[in-house]
Amino acid sequence: MKWQTRDQLVKLITELVEHASITGSQGEVALGKHIYGLLKERNYFQNHPEFLELHPVDDGRSFVTALVKQGETEETIVLLSHYDVVDVKDYGDLAHLAFCPAQLTNELKARGSRLSKIVRDDLDNGEWLFGRGTMDMKAGLTVQLAMLERAMSGEFKGNILLVTVPDEEVNSAGMLCAVTVLNELKQRFGLTYKTCINSEPMFAKYPNDQNLYIYTGSIGKVLAGFYCNGIETHVGEPFSGLNANLLLSEINRLMELNDSFCEQVGDEITPPPTSLMMRDLKTEYSVQIPHTSVSMYNLLMMDRSFSELHEKLVQIAKEAALNVESFYQERVQRYNQFLSFAPLDFKVNVFTFQELLQKAISRYGDKEIERRINDLSANRGDKDDRDFSTKLAADLAGLCKEYAPMIVVFYSPPYYPAVSSKEDLLIQKTIGEVISLAKAQYQIELKQQNYFPGLCDLSFVQLTDKGQSVTQLTANMPLYGNGFQLPLREIQNLNIPVLNIGPIGRDPHKWTERLHIPYAFDMFPELLSLSIKTIFAD
Repeated sequence: MKWQTRDQLVKLITELVEHASITGSQGEVALGKHIYGLLKERNYFQNHPEFLELHPVDDGRSFVTALVKQGETEETIVLLSHYDVVDVKDYGDLAHLAFCPAQLTNELKARGSRLSKIVRDDLDNGEWLFGRGTMDMKAGLTVQLAMLERAMSGEFKGNILLVTVPDEEVNSAGMLCAVTVLNELKQRFGLTYKTCINSEPMFAKYPNDQNLYIYTGSIGKVLAGFYCNGIETHVGEPFSGLNANLLLSEINRLMELNDSFCEQVGDEITPPPTSLMMRDLKTEYSVQIPHTSVSMYNLLMMDRSFSELHEKLVQIAKEAALNVESFYQERVQRYNQFLSFAPLDFKVNVFTFQELLQKAISRYGDKEIERRINDLSANRGDKDDRDFSTKLAADLAGLCKEYAPMIVVFYSPPYYPAVSSKEDLLIQKTIGEVISLAKAQYQIELKQQNYFPGLCDLSFVQLTDKGQSVTQLTANMPLYGNGFQLPLREIQNLNIPVLNIGPIGRDPHKWTERLHIPYAFDMFPELLSLSIKTIFAD
């Protein structure tokens, strides 16, 4: 047993953290192979090589599946994790130590006077391990590997399937590929998936939140875009056109921190939307006004259907359109005191991407639009999903210029469906057992939450927002079928109850990211073990 004591687990997480597995880097590629290599050395997988696999993702990365079977039983728990991390630019001159937990922790102690009191206190008590990925989420992966080792020794009555993937921090490409493999493994080895347990760390709900959480689901996310096409003109004749940035400004005024988008389930509340991107699309300086622009907003969901959210976004666009029309006329009247002239007579049109696509098809035909999209896809270059989604929307708008000025509502990857097992009796029983053990044995109060707030790959093992609602999303996603696909049928076929139980950490995605060692490697393994045993005992 190599991965059971605190010292052994600290050694293992340090080894994992030292692989600089930033999403999209060669370090990420290397860590997938390293995890596979660690497991391949174990006697169990020497004797059962068919249960350990390194699966390719389309872009050269890979994910690992490792199955430990107990006799002929079908009952299986999936332990899910990701091994990629965000970049380390925020570490500044400490970036070279971001993946060296012991050295970084010591260096931070030497710089204690520059740190906040809470960080200094954590450094002084010696219970915290600093470094990129210590909290998010290599500690969870470390303890899941310990559970896999326990399964090899026969501790659990059912099968354990470890799935660890890349790319969770950006597009979840690893998990989207793993969904298909999970269905294949289910058929090949005759498995019944009872629960999918993720071990993402607890996330604070507000600054200095001291509560400890266990989650029965994960929040959903939509990345909503507004493409704006104004009317071009020279800056010397501003009333002869319409600046796309004016359209965008009004949309942002209506969207930013708009609490009507907040959703409450029990004591859990989604944050209001905030802009993730807002820019005009001019690529060079000139005295032509910006006549195309785009913005994207982060929107989180729990029980709300996508259809309801989509309708709210379309209404925002329509309200912005009317407000800009009124604003233009009001400014014309004010300028008329200096110079009398007839203003532009225009209406700002609002379309969904699907509506704009149909207008382009009706004019140019299916084959021509398909040819254009294929040509753009073949010459995509290094545009990421967000920029290429905008490019596809802009191309269609360019074919339908007679409808300008216009606002086009569209969606871009990534998309995370909201999932929850808050009404699943087995999950509730398991939660109760874990909360009781934590209180009796460790004097710790765990609070149940319906939705993990940090987004995670659990979103892709259930699909509760079905039918027309999901179709509405994919129909208005320019990239859907053009470089991005959701394995909707495979997700529906899985439909696994979910649970997230993880370690305590602080400051995810910050240069003070850190892990609480006593909880992570003394208490958490026993709580996770109890979860597994409770599920198998049902």
